[in-house]
Amino acid sequence: MIFPTQAAAEPAGGLAGWIADVMAALGGPGAGLVVALENLFPPIPSELVLPLAGFAASQGSMNLVGAILWTTLGSLVGAVVLYYLGALLGRDRTRAIAAKLPLVKTGDIDKAEAWFARHGVKAVFAGRMVPIVRSFISLPAGVERMSMPVFLAFTALGSLVWNTALVLAGYLLGRSWWIVEGYVGVFQKVVIVAAVVAVVWFVAARLRRGRRVRT
Repeated sequence: MIFPTQAAAEPAGGLAGWIADVMAALGGPGAGLVVALENLFPPIPSELVLPLAGFAASQGSMNLVGAILWTTLGSLVGAVVLYYLGALLGRDRTRAIAAKLPLVKTGDIDKAEAWFARHGVKAVFAGRMVPIVRSFISLPAGVERMSMPVFLAFTALGSLVWNTALVLAGYLLGRSWWIVEGYVGVFQKVVIVAAVVAVVWFVAARLRRGRRVRT
């Protein structure tokens, strides 16, 4: 089966073409495989993979429910790999690395750990629906050794919500599935800008505090 893109009815190749080929060859399991890779390698965007899976379901290449379940399973597999990477890194190594960063103090690390202890479950659930964050939220969960059943449950639930929305959008839009990527891409840019603003604010505030202490 051939998948269209915004520019042409039949993509000549590129990332979308590769994803289409994997899904065409493997069906639902192929969609799950690509989503697992997307979790591990954020440059593979879910806003491209999931609507494509929905479009494939609309064309009869896979079942709609199967597309949602396979992609959610792929999300879960990718998240578990990152969880264990975080667990392997460990709390002590993470604190040691963070303590060596410029302008970062031990108190900042303590506050981050306390925040995750209070809000980790909500962060894991909501983080699965935020571009970029959806990949990296599993790392602190592993570092802090969040209960695996709890991690699996809320990762699966958050992934199910996100995947269902994007797969269903691709299914309903049909050959216009690429519209989803544009809207989610805007959301991703907002997330990136917000992260940059937060970092700039943190650095500026820490520098101002340092100058006050010296004077």
